[in-house]
Amino acid sequence: MLPMVEVPETIRRGMAEYRDVFCRDEGFEHVSRYVAGLMISPNKTVQGIYDWQVYEGEQPSRRAMHEAIFEAGWDDDDLMVQHRARVARDHQGRGREVISLDWTQAHHDRGPEIHGVTKAYDYVEKRMAQFQTVVTAVVSNRELIDGLETVVQAPRVEVEEVAYLEATMKESYQQMEAVRERLLELVHHLVHRLQYKKRTEIAVELVRQIEDEGRFPEAHYAFDNGVLTLELTRLIESRGKHWVTEIECSRHINWKGEWRRVDQVAAELREQHPESFRSLTVRWRNGEKKEGWAFSKVVRLKRYGSKRLVIVHEKQDLTDPPRFLLTDALYWESGRVIEIWSYRWGSEIFHEFSKQVTGLESAQVRKEEAVKRHFRLSCVAQSLLQRAPASGSTSERFEFAKGQSTFGQRCRTIAREVLHALLKLVQRLLAEGRSCDQVLEVLMPA
Repeated sequence: MLPMVEVPETIRRGMAEYRDVFCRDEGFEHVSRYVAGLMISPNKTVQGIYDWQVYEGEQPSRRAMHEAIFEAGWDDDDLMVQHRARVARDHQGRGREVISLDWTQAHHDRGPEIHGVTKAYDYVEKRMAQFQTVVTAVVSNRELIDGLETVVQAPRVEVEEVAYLEATMKESYQQMEAVRERLLELVHHLVHRLQYKKRTEIAVELVRQIEDEGRFPEAHYAFDNGVLTLELTRLIESRGKHWVTEIECSRHINWKGEWRRVDQVAAELREQHPESFRSLTVRWRNGEKKEGWAFSKVVRLKRYGSKRLVIVHEKQDLTDPPRFLLTDALYWESGRVIEIWSYRWGSEIFHEFSKQVTGLESAQVRKEEAVKRHFRLSCVAQSLLQRAPASGSTSERFEFAKGQSTFGQRCRTIAREVLHALLKLVQRLLAEGRSCDQVLEVLMPA
């Protein structure tokens, strides 16, 4: 990373809309530099970003930067409210938009003390790992993918606490002080039980918050069976919106008066009525057109009532494993259900991009409030980077893009702005008669 003399102009313009959230100009400067560092710094921790900051005059300490970002009195909830308002303006008039709900794992193999980190089996990497569980809400259209909120799920410690309480249990207590300490332990255990929230409960809270703000009146929802609950579907339907989800193959549906597994019904249709799968071409979120074969019918599920089921195959001979989609929109045709479902993958792109580019899982801060602020600033950085201008589109290096703007080109634009400010500072210092050693001391103190 190049020494950063000032906040790049692209980031300064983007962060200007959030100025009211922050208290002091100095603190806002630290936050803006941090957001820029999340985009272009190879080390996206506070220490790694601070090491490349250059200030004229007295240089503030790393502690000052840490305090301005993670401990100052600005409200990160207000930050996300303004962020969603800005994202909503950018999404208006750009066609279909869908909000996807999902969760991901932010790995911290060397940070067991970080808030929300727990050690468990990672089914993606197929190993034991330390990670945070992060529930996300992402809105996407054909051009933009923006994070609306990220929430870290607090780990469940009920088993450990119960084991401790059972191990330290006594039949009687002789001293009142011991009774008071025991009661406090029991109260803390009860508070932790009540405060713990499942991923599905967090997803419901996210939807309620988004709908109460009313920024995305035309956006429907897409999510997988990991967050599917009756409470979530009823909440979405009560706001006059529809949802699409993928259900597991073991889900039971009422088929001809009998409760049967949906995969058994699909196998029966393939064998006895293959003509019931109709060919269709669907344009996915990324603009790619895919051909498939789908069967659609309104069926009844336990507790959920009547919903439209779509069984989708990618091969004409129906030999590939089917995908089972479900929606409350009984009048939607198969193609529209599949198209809405394709927007659900916007959350996967957001997770991958945020981890690789804007440091979603790079922070080493430990406290809950600091972790929340880092995730939310990473979310803001991801949106700002999408809207940055692209440079170098005509150079040989970017021939592979065929004229399309890439995120690499946008990062290059911000890096060029950093380099431009650096060169201007060096030019001025040399014009003032400074030696190379003196210039080097300003840029990189010994």
